[in-house]
Amino acid sequence: MFELTGKTAIVTGASRGIGKAIALKLAELGANIAFNHLGDGEKAEETVKELEALGVKAAAYECNVADFEASSKLVEDIIAEFGEVHILVNNAGIVRDTLMLSMKESDFDAVIAVNLKGTFNMTKAVYKHFMKKRRGRIINISSIVGITGNAGQSNYASAKAGIIGMTKSIAKELGSRNVTVNAIAPGFIRTDMTDGMPEKAREATLAAIPLKRAGEVTDIANTVAFLASDEASYITGEVIKVDGGLAI
Repeated sequence: MFELTGKTAIVTGASRGIGKAIALKLAELGANIAFNHLGDGEKAEETVKELEALGVKAAAYECNVADFEASSKLVEDIIAEFGEVHILVNNAGIVRDTLMLSMKESDFDAVIAVNLKGTFNMTKAVYKHFMKKRRGRIINISSIVGITGNAGQSNYASAKAGIIGMTKSIAKELGSRNVTVNAIAPGFIRTDMTDGMPEKAREATLAAIPLKRAGEVTDIANTVAFLASDEASYITGEVIKVDGGLAI
């Protein structure tokens, strides 16, 4: 069992879905949790209560990670409240799926701003803190779409591919300071979004997965827990696919 007692993790976009599962898993392992939300205070407070019930300190902050200054202030506020940060999980993301023929410029810009620039903003905000402490874990949630591409997701695939390039670059920059930087590339994970897919599209996707089933949010959370732990101290710059073999 991985041990994270006494550590503080920032998990962006942890009010629901994969982000919430990650936050709960890290809390189960003893980590205090800080996370952001964007205008969904009720769900955020529900998540805070669930985290506190696990015996850890938890706090939610309203912040758009696409905003550079707001992201910097978020990290400053978290450090002031929790003392220091040990783990950053860049999970916040949005989709605006459509074929490029009908994709608006705003659809592209919004996805890049949250998914890719948001990852930059949050990483930049913790960068000096991790360098000074000479330790830290940065875990970026990418996607197999960032590896394989996918019709109707040119904006999302671009952002997730960019996250992979950023992960490898920052891993080289921070390695000498004992900070690891890795990415996880989820495949077809069962969430509210995938549950709402047309049945034929869902069946076709499942048929293409060697394990013949969708993944669960806990599959991603468990991988994050490993990368956040001391057991993963010699792994950096990697992209771990958690996709049931979909991208083989």
